[in-house]
Amino acid sequence: MGTSDISRKPATDQLAALQSREISAVELLNEHLERHEMLHSRLNAVVTTDVESAKHQATNIDEARSNGADLGPLAGLPMTVKDALATKGMRSTGGAIELTDHVPTEDAAAVAHARDAGAIIWGKSNLPRWSGDIQAVNEMFGRTGNPWDLGRTPGGSSGGAAAAVATCITPVEIGTDIGGSVRLPAHFSGVCGHKPSFGVVPQRGYIDHMTYGALDADVNVVGPLARTVNDLELMMNVLADQPDRLLATRGQARELRVAAWLDDPACPVSTDVAAVLDTAISALEAEGIKIDRNARPAHTFGDVYSIGMPLVSAATSPGRTDEEYERLLERSDDA
Repeated sequence: MGTSDISRKPATDQLAALQSREISAVELLNEHLERHEMLHSRLNAVVTTDVESAKHQATNIDEARSNGADLGPLAGLPMTVKDALATKGMRSTGGAIELTDHVPTEDAAAVAHARDAGAIIWGKSNLPRWSGDIQAVNEMFGRTGNPWDLGRTPGGSSGGAAAAVATCITPVEIGTDIGGSVRLPAHFSGVCGHKPSFGVVPQRGYIDHMTYGALDADVNVVGPLARTVNDLELMMNVLADQPDRLLATRGQARELRVAAWLDDPACPVSTDVAAVLDTAISALEAEGIKIDRNARPAHTFGDVYSIGMPLVSAATSPGRTDEEYERLLERSDDA
């Protein structure tokens, strides 16, 4: 690895090192690329790269910084984005073999925000076809392994994104989420993920079918993954269309209202998982955080599922093949 190994630190620390010139943008990019090369044959998290353009951009940022230029909040930070987001000049497939050679001529809106802030986007992370599953495998690129156990999945659909963040191949990522596609892989891979409220981060350029375009997909949102909550906040302030409307600061943990909903008859949790969750909640309580273990919304979880899943199905329908539609109709007739 690189001599400084700053790439293992949070994005906020990496940016501080860039600003103080402890490391150059080119050197930081090289550290991430070295780790990707070392892990790729086993992990398969980042499936498309554009190293030449990334190094050119890093060189330009180093020159601009040395000349005292006013740079963006992510200036010089190397990162990857989920392959469900159009990226100018870089193959962007949505995980679908029909778009194997697709190279967009413009960035997705969220990718453009990151690039305008100075981020160096050098690669695209793996996902299932049209982001339609809770794993990360497709016909073109194969399977991404869980960084903690390569025989298991990192989750999905932003599975390559979570695996890349967990292994320090990238400090931050931009994923997408309809029914858990940021939250599940963040959980499976041991990193932080955030699903913003609908409409906070623009979706234009989200690749969920062949003729994706300028319209926002129903239910879907675009959100960040990172190794720390501070890095999530950093990215949200970059990705949001109106960052001034976001909360400026997070409250102290002891000031927050916290509820724990660890089990429900509609979604039973195994004994082993329940024990881990209870231990985590107990640790928070030991730190003086007040947690209500009985607080529940006014509606049942079963109702949420029965209403939510048809919405998810409708949101993912543009990318379905005729055969998939026929199977759904057969299931509907049998119901």
